[in-house]
Amino acid sequence: MAIFLLLFLLLVSAVSGDEDAFIGVNIGTDLSDMPSPTQVVALLRAQNIRYVRLYDADRAMLLALANTGIQVTVSVPNDLLLGIGQSNATAANWVARNVIAHVPATNITAIAVGSEILTALPNAAPVLVSALKFIHSALVASNLDGQIKVSTPHSSSIILDSFPPSQAFFNRSWNPVMVPLLKFLQSTGSYLMLNVYPYYDYMQSNGVIPLDYALFRPLPPNKEAVDANTLLHYTNVFDAVVDAAYFAMSYLNITNIPIVVTESGWPSKGDSSEPDATVENANTYNSNLIKHVLNNTGTPKHPGIAFSTYIYELYNEDLSPGPISEKNWGLFDANGIPVYILRLIGAGTVLANDTTNQTFCVAKEGADRKMLQAALDWACGPGKVDCSPLLQGHPCYEPDNVVSHSTYAFNAYFQQMAKSPGTCDFKGVATITTTDPSHGSCAFAGSIGKNGTITNGTSLAPSANSTTSGCPSQYFYGSGSFTTSVIMGVLLMSTVFL
Repeated sequence: MAIFLLLFLLLVSAVSGDEDAFIGVNIGTDLSDMPSPTQVVALLRAQNIRYVRLYDADRAMLLALANTGIQVTVSVPNDLLLGIGQSNATAANWVARNVIAHVPATNITAIAVGSEILTALPNAAPVLVSALKFIHSALVASNLDGQIKVSTPHSSSIILDSFPPSQAFFNRSWNPVMVPLLKFLQSTGSYLMLNVYPYYDYMQSNGVIPLDYALFRPLPPNKEAVDANTLLHYTNVFDAVVDAAYFAMSYLNITNIPIVVTESGWPSKGDSSEPDATVENANTYNSNLIKHVLNNTGTPKHPGIAFSTYIYELYNEDLSPGPISEKNWGLFDANGIPVYILRLIGAGTVLANDTTNQTFCVAKEGADRKMLQAALDWACGPGKVDCSPLLQGHPCYEPDNVVSHSTYAFNAYFQQMAKSPGTCDFKGVATITTTDPSHGSCAFAGSIGKNGTITNGTSLAPSANSTTSGCPSQYFYGSGSFTTSVIMGVLLMSTVFL
């Protein structure tokens, strides 16, 4: 089965030449039809995913990841924490079995000791720092402490009074754990692992947090959140939470520990009480998050300082307990089919291999009809797309509506421009898909025909010596109906829709 175009990413330079921001993915295994480790690694490689976090240290998975170069964070499961935190020997045995046995073939670069212990397993909190120290000591004994960092992921809920960020502080009841924990991270050159979920912040705000603010959508200056103490402007929830963690550390007089976001994402489906858990919102959040991280814009408190982030998660986990949303955080289903196609064009990322080379440009669902009409007129005019198949009696005339016709024209332009970055936007009314929009006898450019050949998109463009520029401005829709009346004024359009 061909792996579809999706995501990811090697990165761009950040804080220093040897310290780069990256996007990774979490790999959960609560699936009724969990792919084999070999299949998982095949998907990772096909999608150019170079950083992963496992929730355990599964031997078969670590063997499958060997010699791939993929950087791996392994985890001590919560149910093992008490034993490891009370016994140096138990910690050393865990490291021997789950780390030393696999390096250097498997590129293990971090160990996450437990997950959200302070909030999920508070009875183990007293031994958390000991567990980190025992694991680290075992790495030192094997001369691996320089290669492998040790930390523990925290829920952002341990940060109180998180807005404005400058007033944030860690829940003081956890100071007996947080202070030695941060000192450990500082002394070992490690980083604070933080799980950041703007989805939950938005859901729990009772309407106080705007959806656009949670999704990284652009906000007018008067809608940005301003920290009155620092006058820093916040355009999204994610940055505000990360900066709240920085300020909370500085409240404890610690200022030089970097942050790695170990989980962040948005569910693509929810029950009736979760109306904003949608494919569109999940795509918007993760696409914007990835671009934000890889552009190295940093946060308002630390502009230009890169912070790496792991997307939650690789697969939809249909066996996860809880509401429907808990089962729908994944980028892929169990068959390796993307739940949605991330909108990463122009983000400066390395995109995954599209083994079929089948990506198409289509009208975005819910796009404004007037915007679609204007973009269609541009594509069939100045864009030099041959729109004659859209004329009445021709193969792509039906269905006779602006959405269908603009989809044809957008895709034809996208293909003739060799799918170059930015050529499927049209003022935001177009999007990329791997679903072939061809129908009946209407074959779209880039489609694989019944004989296995690919329709050449460039054949839809007029030749260099052609005296015409396609069929300009013959595709106007009034009251939902199609007319072949020529609107000559559109030829004078000066707005570029790309």
